[in-house]
Order: sequence, then structure tokens, then C-alpha cells
Amino acid sequence: MKLLLLSNSTNPNEPYLSWPLDYIERMMNGCKNAVFVPYAAVGFSYDEYESRVNESLAQRGLNVTSIHRSNNLIQTLDDADAILVGGGNTFHLLHELQRLNLVEKIKSVVNSGIPYIGWSAGSNAACPTIRTTNDMPIIEPESFEALGLVDFQINPHYTERTIEGHGGESRLQRLMEYSAINVIPVVCLPEACAIRIDENGTRLLSSEPVKLIKKGGKIEPLHHGMVEI
Repeated sequence: MKLLLLSNSTNPNEPYLSWPLDYIERMMNGCKNAVFVPYAAVGFSYDEYESRVNESLAQRGLNVTSIHRSNNLIQTLDDADAILVGGGNTFHLLHELQRLNLVEKIKSVVNSGIPYIGWSAGSNAACPTIRTTNDMPIIEPESFEALGLVDFQINPHYTERTIEGHGGESRLQRLMEYSAINVIPVVCLPEACAIRIDENGTRLLSSEPVKLIKKGGKIEPLHHGMVEI
């Protein structure tokens, strides 16, 4: 498989998708028929989302066509030479993938070698489940089971910052709750970090150590470069 799983799309005070453009360009090398999956969008249209992504990719001569324009979703995925899944609300994204019967088809084409690029919700969707998303469950999918392209979970936008005077749980506390009752490990992926998977293995793209939380709350550090998860 060829996967690029990004924590986020945009860093503060930077243009949309600017920080991962080099990674995206390498992953899409030679791709002429890239399909964009916009279903995580809530509060703005799929047309707008497609336009926003293409405005950024055009800097590298890249282009996507959103799957929502298709009259034959399965054929569109069969013809794709790359799949990009955008961020937004993970519950809405998975709900639509399940409603449109696209989960198994996406898994099939990605397992055949088609590159998959996801950010935020799109990275959550690549995991076995969406149990480690940060999003509010604004809609109820059939189940939390996602694409299962990797055998670990991701928590995108990971931070250990807390709000002074606020008594709610920290992100780490919530993920430790997850690890108390789930066996699948979770990668705590901060902003501007990514995981790339290809024929060479799994590579962490991060300027700082990243936490891997295993069953029972055991924490191991992952460092930039090839990793085993």
C-alpha cells in the first residue's frame, strides 16, 4: 500500500495545504486521475471543498475531481490513480462512506496499490475505527469501524496543552481511557506531522518525538524515520 496520513491540513498563518505539499506531490507522482472524497465537509459545500484543494494543488500542477460529481461512484474509484480524503467531521465522513457503500471499494483499490492521502478526518478514516477522533458525533454512522488500511489508530492534532482554569480532561487523559479498554495502539500525531507507508515500510515524518500509546496505557516514543507500530 501507499499511504500518506497527515495530522492536519493547515498550520497557523499559512496557506491551505502548504506544509504537506511536498509530501503530497511525491505521493501523487504521475497521477492523472486523482479522486477527492469531500464527505467530512460540514457547513460548506463539496464544490467549495474541491475548489479549495485544487487551488493549493495547482501550485504543483496537480488536480483532483471530487467524487460527489460522479454518477457512478464505484467506477470512479476503479478508474482512480490516487484517492485524497479531506478533513472535517469524521463521523459525517464515515456515515457517508457507509451509506454510499464505499468502504469496501476504497479498501480494495488502496490494497491494489492506489495511493491514499488523508488529513485529519481522512487519516482517522484510514484506521481500524474512528474511536480516537477529536470530533463531535454530530451524526451516527452504522458503526465506528472504518477503512482499516493500517493496524493502529491515529489521534490527529495531538496536543498536551490545557486551558488554564478548565477542569476537563486533557487529550492524553482521554487517550489513556481509550487504551484502558482497547487493544489497538494509538499514534498521537501533532500538527505538521505525518505517517507515510509504502513498499519500504512505515516512516514517521515529525520534527519531534511522537507518543505511541499501547494497551493499558504503556507509552513509547516514536522518532522521525522508519518506525514499527
